[in-house]
Amino acid sequence: MSADKKHGIKRLRLLLAIVVLLGFLVGGGFYGIRAATNQEPYESLKVFTDVLHIIQKDYVRPVKTKKLIYSAIEGMLNSLDPHSSFMTPKMYKEMQVETKGSFGGLGIEITMKNGILTVIAPIADTPAYKAGIKAGDQIIAIEGKPIKNMTLMDTVRKLRGKPGTKVTITIMRKGFIHPKKVTITRAIIKIQSVKAKLFENHFAYVRISQFQERTDSDFVKAVEQLQEKSHDQIEGFILDLRNDPGGLLTQAVKIADRFIDKGLIVSIKGRDENDNLAFHAKESTTIVKYPLIVLINGGSASASEIVAGAIQDHHRGVIMGTQSFGKGSVQTIIPLSDGSGLRLTTALYYTPSGRSIQAEGITPDIVVSPLEIKAELEVKKEKVKILPYLKEKDLAHHLKGVENEGKSNEVGVGNKSSKKVQVPKDPLIERAIEVLKGARILGLSNQVHE
Repeated sequence: MSADKKHGIKRLRLLLAIVVLLGFLVGGGFYGIRAATNQEPYESLKVFTDVLHIIQKDYVRPVKTKKLIYSAIEGMLNSLDPHSSFMTPKMYKEMQVETKGSFGGLGIEITMKNGILTVIAPIADTPAYKAGIKAGDQIIAIEGKPIKNMTLMDTVRKLRGKPGTKVTITIMRKGFIHPKKVTITRAIIKIQSVKAKLFENHFAYVRISQFQERTDSDFVKAVEQLQEKSHDQIEGFILDLRNDPGGLLTQAVKIADRFIDKGLIVSIKGRDENDNLAFHAKESTTIVKYPLIVLINGGSASASEIVAGAIQDHHRGVIMGTQSFGKGSVQTIIPLSDGSGLRLTTALYYTPSGRSIQAEGITPDIVVSPLEIKAELEVKKEKVKILPYLKEKDLAHHLKGVENEGKSNEVGVGNKSSKKVQVPKDPLIERAIEVLKGARILGLSNQVHE
């Protein structure tokens, strides 16, 4: 046997050793315990090893074997779908840190959509969010270099970097005539998953920016604090999932379980029926029983769509906003023997009624378009004065009501004990409160969540 052929056999063994897979559960788009047990013969690997040998022998410059193998694996994964990808050992470690809520970068969730790098959502209070990046923005260049022919992981590498360093991206957005360059300073992204407020003393508001390891426990604390602050007088609940790109499946199931007391939350169906899973609600873990509004938009994806879909199918609350992103595929994280890893699409999510989220998303019960919100904000920004309709009391010499003569019609005037209440500045939250008030006035408060 020739020396070259012996080298080829050694390389084949190396490749087979690298692709031995061991899996574990990490949740949110990720699930399952997996191991590569496929024993089918890989006849085409001979072509691969031949090419590997030719490159190493005849290419103009020496190339490391690991680099060639990594590039080949990247090519395999990228040919499947936008969410399957290969992670080097360094990227795999970063991914594990990311699920804990602290990592370096810009603060955007991205995907390849029709071959174009697209922003799923900017994460609240991150550099990208503050720079004005929006869900649906298309990134067409990084540092002036077109992203065409780059893989998703290539773009991730270019966008990430040391905190304090800058990166310039070129974006295209619906309504733009020309692409726009945006320079963003990288930072350690520390995400506060749950934020809560109490509006008008009686309406609880909780925003979830991403589903992480502590999301459910933080949510429970937030609800308890809101109940205490309102003196147990909460009349409605608003769950804000706008621009929430998803995260851990286990946390999404727990959050949905806080609102739904029984029945299916989500099912996962893959190629192998033995891998199918179903998650159900438990009455003992339900803590929010108030009338409910859920806010979503085009940046709501994956785990946030699971929560919204479960609430909608159980008629537990009203979904308001715009169509969600439509990421209903499940990615299993599979570690490899050298510390690298695969993110592989292995199944699809289905809502309790059997709807697939993939490429469809969640359609709101009440659609409020961005144009409506923008127009409302512009009116507030410009402080446009709208003249009110004339009323009887505005006419000269009008007769005063006998019973009300000399009395003030204003509520709370001169009442020193009255407290200043917090009101929302977000038009969509205002709309949500209006719907909750309407339910209360019509006596539907006890029916909204049945």
